[in-house]
Amino acid sequence: MADTHWVSSLVMDLRLLRYFVAVAEELHFGRAATRLHMSQPPLSRAIRQLEADLGTTLLHRSAAGVSLTPAGATLLTEARNLLAQSEQVRARVNAAASLTVGILADSTDPGIARLADSYRRLHPTVTITIREADLTDPTCGLRTGLVDIAITRAPFDPTGLHLHELRADPVGAVLRTDDPLASRDHLALADLADRAWFQFPPGTDPVWQSFWNGGESREGPVVRAVQECIQAVLWNGTVGLAPLGHHLSDELVVVPVIDLPPSPVVAAWSASDTNPLIPTFVRLAATAYTP
Repeated sequence: MADTHWVSSLVMDLRLLRYFVAVAEELHFGRAATRLHMSQPPLSRAIRQLEADLGTTLLHRSAAGVSLTPAGATLLTEARNLLAQSEQVRARVNAAASLTVGILADSTDPGIARLADSYRRLHPTVTITIREADLTDPTCGLRTGLVDIAITRAPFDPTGLHLHELRADPVGAVLRTDDPLASRDHLALADLADRAWFQFPPGTDPVWQSFWNGGESREGPVVRAVQECIQAVLWNGTVGLAPLGHHLSDELVVVPVIDLPPSPVVAAWSASDTNPLIPTFVRLAATAYTP
């Protein structure tokens, strides 16, 4: 009975093992039945069936109560191990049928809606969990293991990550409609040199910070979310950058900045992640984000 492989190789109902563990831990059929939310007679029959399957007595029954035989004590250890292993298998199977997707505070992008529609139709049994990140983490939780894959914007430090570009959006300066520059067809970075710019908190990816500051060291209010950016412009006339084609507010305009590279929309995931759902997700994302 001490050989785990021998016990594991038996065609044994995990339900019976759970029943036995409850009885062995409670040492009382009544308490075990209550714990298992069942009546006592079928529990007693189940334990008898388990003993018959194994060909050995597992419990001593007497007026004084229940005690484990040597075989029962061994099975208790083995059963706990088997049940723990079965839960690990269940967890791995469930993880393989689910995906956590990070989105960078930009969930109104129509590409997301198209991706959700196509993925739901083609993979209805996969559970998708969405985690929206603020502007301080362009990886949307990838580095901390909060998500399996992110739909986000580059550039940021790609160390340890795979990136697949889905689309590239021209970038413009976010201005109040009454700003003297708001009526211009386009701007250069030099036109904005003397303005306050959005800043991200200390510790934010420096590549990301530099891109949204036009490659220069700037000063201005610290923001963490899109709404904070909008309010900084409305209240203080702060200048920031945003992808063209995104409607922010009737009081704001986005004027193209001609000497800035476009902002790539990317799918990003850990280079060490072997989740088989990721390649399929990336392929569908590439189609959904095709102009």
